[in-house]
Amino acid sequence: MKQKAIIIDDEENAITGLKLLIEHANIPLEIIGSATNVIDGLKLFKHKEPDIVFLDIEMPYGNGFDILDRLLPVRFEVIFITAFREYSLKAIRYSALDYLLKPVDITELKEAVTKAEQNLQSKDFNLRLENFLMNVKTPSLHFNKIALPGKAGVVFVPISDIIRCEASSNYTFFIIKNRGKIISSKSIKEYEAILPAAVFFRVHNSHLVNLNYVQGYQWGRGGCLEMEDGVMIEVASRRKDELIRRLGLERKKL
Repeated sequence: MKQKAIIIDDEENAITGLKLLIEHANIPLEIIGSATNVIDGLKLFKHKEPDIVFLDIEMPYGNGFDILDRLLPVRFEVIFITAFREYSLKAIRYSALDYLLKPVDITELKEAVTKAEQNLQSKDFNLRLENFLMNVKTPSLHFNKIALPGKAGVVFVPISDIIRCEASSNYTFFIIKNRGKIISSKSIKEYEAILPAAVFFRVHNSHLVNLNYVQGYQWGRGGCLEMEDGVMIEVASRRKDELIRRLGLERKKL
């Protein structure tokens, strides 16, 4: 059975183009409506019940976030669409939501729709949207919480409580203060890209650490970090100099 979708974008050409891509790629979606601004977009939801909404971020008379703010709680998945790599995209990723950059790539479109269909089964989209709206309104580059998607759903944790991240194939183990271990279905590389670089440092291919939880450093070829949870983590030799600088330590001659 096809999922029902609507498109809200201020460019008519973008709406037409997205419809053609969906048709060309044989994506099982039925487009049941479209709008080119916030006001008409809100009117759509009075008569339509979509499963997936393609939502442009910047539009006349407001933005896509205004629509979500007024509609919560919702019963649909959101895929944001934008032409800009901007601050809000980081907030989207922090909340385990998805976005497409214009011009839309057909492979990325397929992946986003597949992910949205899977997320519909988890029934946690309102939690993720609420976390997103809270983050996007934060007048800071550092958000409060991050959403960690797993097999059973999404877990929200404060950024400041993350002690370290450990890679396991395409999964990531998060070690959280007073909560233990949480498994996320995303790779450590993805988290390295979005967690604040001023606090988190990739000391090894398999380890991303919160420098605020470093208890000590042992000298060696690359050295070894002692974390607050008692774990010793080997430091890759190529990361040693940068780590020492970040920790404010003088280079010790061995």
